[in-house]
Amino acid sequence: MKITFFGATRTVTGSNMLVETNNTKFIIDCGLYQGQDKETLLNIDEFMFSPTEIDFMLLTHAHIDHSGRIPKLYKEGYRGPIYATKATCDLCSIMLPDSGYIQESEIEWLNRKRMREGKHPVEPLYTAQDAIDSQVLFEKINYDETVQLTPEIKVRYRDAGHMLGSSIIEVWVTEDGKEQKIVFSGDLGNNDIPLLREPTMIQDADILVLESTYGNRDHLRKENKAEEFLQIVSKTLENGGNVIIPSFAVGRTQEILYEIQKSKQSEDPEFRREFDEVMEAPVYVDSPLAISATEIFLKNLDILDEEVQKDIKEGKKPLDFPDLRFTPTVEESRYLNENANKSIIISASGMCEVGRIKHHLKHNLWRHDSTILFVGYQAVGTLGRKIVDGAKYVKIFGEEIGINANIKYIEAFSGHADRTGLLNFILSFKKKPKHIFLVHGEEEAQMSLSQEIEDRFGIGVDIPYRGDVFDLSDSRFAKTGEIKSPNEYKFIRLEVLERLETLKEELEDMTAIIKEDLKKETKDKTINALTEKIKELEKQIVSIVDNQDTK
Repeated sequence: MKITFFGATRTVTGSNMLVETNNTKFIIDCGLYQGQDKETLLNIDEFMFSPTEIDFMLLTHAHIDHSGRIPKLYKEGYRGPIYATKATCDLCSIMLPDSGYIQESEIEWLNRKRMREGKHPVEPLYTAQDAIDSQVLFEKINYDETVQLTPEIKVRYRDAGHMLGSSIIEVWVTEDGKEQKIVFSGDLGNNDIPLLREPTMIQDADILVLESTYGNRDHLRKENKAEEFLQIVSKTLENGGNVIIPSFAVGRTQEILYEIQKSKQSEDPEFRREFDEVMEAPVYVDSPLAISATEIFLKNLDILDEEVQKDIKEGKKPLDFPDLRFTPTVEESRYLNENANKSIIISASGMCEVGRIKHHLKHNLWRHDSTILFVGYQAVGTLGRKIVDGAKYVKIFGEEIGINANIKYIEAFSGHADRTGLLNFILSFKKKPKHIFLVHGEEEAQMSLSQEIEDRFGIGVDIPYRGDVFDLSDSRFAKTGEIKSPNEYKFIRLEVLERLETLKEELEDMTAIIKEDLKKETKDKTINALTEKIKELEKQIVSIVDNQDTK
């Protein structure tokens, strides 16, 4: 048996793995890449396996970085079953067609630009119809039910506590009379996410494939995270601005608002004032998916937190709040951009890469009175990450937008387990894994977590690169080869372009600093030192260009 890692390798998007046994080939997840150009190019790249040769797929959850290339897989000939929980199947039935619609919309805008430049139009990655057609492949599996998929392979889905329907997948494979158990963590949730149950602790495994998003740090454990949210929102509303929350329409946002409502019995007068002010503000969920997604939550009450189930049985509405307004149409969304003030606007995508959120950012990033409030992880290279990291300007729809808004990030609301949570997940195994593969994390986080695992548990750890192949039958779990993408040369060049773009942004920041310094009159000695460094950098750039020209 061997495993090949094709996605979420030393990055957090594009989850995709292939397991091959003597008789079967199956994949785990098939997600979209988000963020850097060199990664998003992988979305249009050919699959590094033949879709028609795959027997079945195991899907951990519905988030687009895990499910978003399923329509492409279908479009290229895959017709095997996709096994997932009922809630995941339900969510994919609306999220994937919406992703297809976004693919079509984005390519339409690009093609208009290409036509003006005299270039041929290009096709979308897939269409909404491709996504609808792919739904016939989904087959539902219940939590905690062991299912025999082939004579040699059985699986069990366990609650990962990350989002509605998210799963840890236990896989037993029997080969040559020997049984091995692989556990795929999917995305592990926090232990304190409102609405959802805590992640299931697994008893044993031979091999663990573990996510590592927050592998190098713990979340700021704030008991008063609801109060922090209220303070941020209340202050913005008092100033007459909008609060823009990049988030999937139903999920994280409802979790936040549910927690706030749970806290409303507070006797603190300042908290009560802020609570009342926020509850009186119009809250717009700007997404064509919002109503359908809310219905899916209500159809899957049995997998929600027991306290939430109790509230609903008592007639309470934990997924509702005063003055909640859905804006399913484009016209309604545009109205918000032109007319909304002192409002809370929740819009997808959570990393600000596609969808309506970009329009709301364009209309609010420059406003001193507005706040952009992040409540989820921002992958490297995404628009959201650039904003969180303190960019002074960003480009949206080709227009440079200055960032004057208040940028806030409440990490305590994250849907991912932090470093301690990941280590506790390993600790909970009564029979510890013999080997661990780290995926779904940035390299710095993975290196840190890997060292901690080896020091603390004495378990061997590998951090695969894209295309790495490992032999799971060998007790050393050794890397036996690698599969190269046919577009590998493009990725190297894109990495150079990204570094140049970063350098360009840093030079623009330096220009802004010097312009501001004209007012402060910093000592000439400091400026002279900076001038010499810039001259040296200029020489190096000229040298690089000259060397390229002579080749």
